[in-house]
Amino acid sequence: MRKYITDILFILVGSLLFALAINLFVIPNDLGEGGVTGITIIAYYLFGWSPSIVSFALNAVLLIVGYRFLSRQTTIYTIIAVSFHSLFLHFTESWSIASDEIIVNTIFGGVFAGVGIGLIIKVGGTTAGSTILARITNKYLGWSISYGLLFFDLIVAFSSFFIIGAEALMLTVIMLYIGTKVMEFVIEGVNPQKATTIISKNPEAIAEKVSAYMNRGVTVLSGHGYYTKEQKEILYIVINKQEVVKLKRIVKEIDTEAFVAIHDVRDVFGRGFIELSKS
Repeated sequence: MRKYITDILFILVGSLLFALAINLFVIPNDLGEGGVTGITIIAYYLFGWSPSIVSFALNAVLLIVGYRFLSRQTTIYTIIAVSFHSLFLHFTESWSIASDEIIVNTIFGGVFAGVGIGLIIKVGGTTAGSTILARITNKYLGWSISYGLLFFDLIVAFSSFFIIGAEALMLTVIMLYIGTKVMEFVIEGVNPQKATTIISKNPEAIAEKVSAYMNRGVTVLSGHGYYTKEQKEILYIVINKQEVVKLKRIVKEIDTEAFVAIHDVRDVFGRGFIELSKS
């Protein structure tokens, strides 16, 4: 029960931030947006229709069409997110910030939207609209949700060219990109680490030195070369970004011909990192 309450609080905060992004930064600066929100803004510019009402109506239709691609919990969370996003759009439509710096407004519009949508998606909800399409592409094509969302958002954003003009469209693209990166940061975690894969003729010495001088665990995997069929021991080590230079130095001292691959990873839990119970 506590988890559901926490999730709903995140959804409410996310819905509010997303609404503020639209009412404080997008509409006052004649910018566009992506997805259903972008369509509602176009309707507002052309006909003066209320973004809150149009957003709720379009998202409701898309939710009915795409609910089969969502779990029961995600569907419930999405209904909550769509409902409160529309309410917050209505209640904050008269809010304003005294700022004429279009670049600043563009950046903050992206940050607010990215954090807002990211919080909703992180707890398992969606904002309906293009987020449902992004989840479908994630499920069937393997796209990340954030970049699937950016793809569909850009389609709508570019269609607003004839309404907002070239300069506003370019700023909108910048805002969407910022929002995507911020959303990815919120969804994937705030604990970026590096995973290293090391293939060496002397893996034992490397593992021993890493364990002794870096106090990091080393996992040894068995493998073989495809061409030579020679059996090899492959080292897998997760470290933080500040330790990359130290690890490279250790490997270089022992085997200058070693193969080292470094990968970005996020949300590392376990001994030496974040306890799983605190996630």
